[in-house]
Amino acid sequence: MLRHIIPSRTRVKIFELFYHHPHDQYYLRKIVRDINEEVNAVKRELDILEKEKILLKERRLNKVFYTLNKQYILYDEFLRIFSKTDELPKTLLSNLPKLGKVKFIVMSSKFAKKQPIKDDDVYFLFVGTIVVPEVASIIGTIEKQLDIVINFTVMSEDEFVFRKKNNDPFLWKFLRQPKIMLVGQEEDLQK
Repeated sequence: MLRHIIPSRTRVKIFELFYHHPHDQYYLRKIVRDINEEVNAVKRELDILEKEKILLKERRLNKVFYTLNKQYILYDEFLRIFSKTDELPKTLLSNLPKLGKVKFIVMSSKFAKKQPIKDDDVYFLFVGTIVVPEVASIIGTIEKQLDIVINFTVMSEDEFVFRKKNNDPFLWKFLRQPKIMLVGQEEDLQK
């Protein structure tokens, strides 16, 4: 998908590596191993991304470490883009027909940023006529892979409209926080 828009395959892989693990630091050889690209191509792309201030570079002993610059002006926009290529969103989107008649799939930006949530919060909201066992199966598989709990909630369109209209605190708390639309438009979600 992005490989047709961003001409450098190596750059796309570097973006995905960093935005799928926004808190991690990487050195050159680790990046080369993780994305399986040639060292010279990786070094060239790292230099470009560091020059543009997308990545920060720090020397420690005999290694240079790279981290995401969370102050970069387009950090949130890149996060929105590359979070959709992470394993769970990608799996959900590729299995969309099996999930039922989906009106919205909304991901909390806390999931994309790998931030913990409280027990009464959710990372994902599904709205429509949803096949819950399919959603639970996909999420369960990713939970095992990542060794985390991924809270989600499912609502029919009628329940969603009713709860929104009646100022349901749980729903409005989720809707007011930063989010990433996987299916549907945010304007329609907020109507």
